[in-house]
Amino acid sequence: MREPISMTNHQLLNPQDHGQLRLLPRAGVEPHFVQIVPSEFVAAAIACPILFSKDPATGAFYAGAVLGLKPEEGALKSIEERGCFEPLSLQRDGFFISGERIAIDRANPRFSETEGELLFDDAQPSTSLRRMQRVLGQLHEGIEQTAVLVRDFMNLKLLESIDVSLSFDDGERLTLQGLYTVSRDSLRELEDVDVLRLFRSGHLQLAYTIAGSINQLATLAHVRNRKLAMS
Repeated sequence: MREPISMTNHQLLNPQDHGQLRLLPRAGVEPHFVQIVPSEFVAAAIACPILFSKDPATGAFYAGAVLGLKPEEGALKSIEERGCFEPLSLQRDGFFISGERIAIDRANPRFSETEGELLFDDAQPSTSLRRMQRVLGQLHEGIEQTAVLVRDFMNLKLLESIDVSLSFDDGERLTLQGLYTVSRDSLRELEDVDVLRLFRSGHLQLAYTIAGSINQLATLAHVRNRKLAMS
């Protein structure tokens, strides 16, 4: 996952400048829609709908896990509520890839000079930093895998738009737009040769995982109703 480096708060990570820098647990408001990659689909589908959206800047599709139904109102706030699923894109909060280097957002509250786990141990990556290196590597590889998956789905016309309308006990009605899923009807109509190719690539399992995860929207609505009743 390559991202531009700003000269303001983003810095290339190195032991000379950041030898005493420490990492704190991630905190703050949970996003309601989080980008995920194919290696996460099975774990995500246990508790979350998996839907596609389009990057407003490029128009490219990306996959995301729906953690909540409104911005700044994550229905599945805790990792326990998400079936112990912690998206890679949340784990890497504050870290980025710039070319062949790792960069950090120095203004991110995860970084401290007094508390948390050191990023370097005798100028070498600490256990925490090595874990983050693996996360970034998985994300970078997964973004490329997603592009291949989306291209496969689009060539076979498997993606379809979906508008979600949900009503809640407090009278509010929410509509989610600009989202896409895998069409079960289109899956059933595939030619045998395409089914076999999807199966061998691993994309058939992912397609059914995505299509089945839409049932988790009802779970999200139930959790939100329960929390509304308790507030």
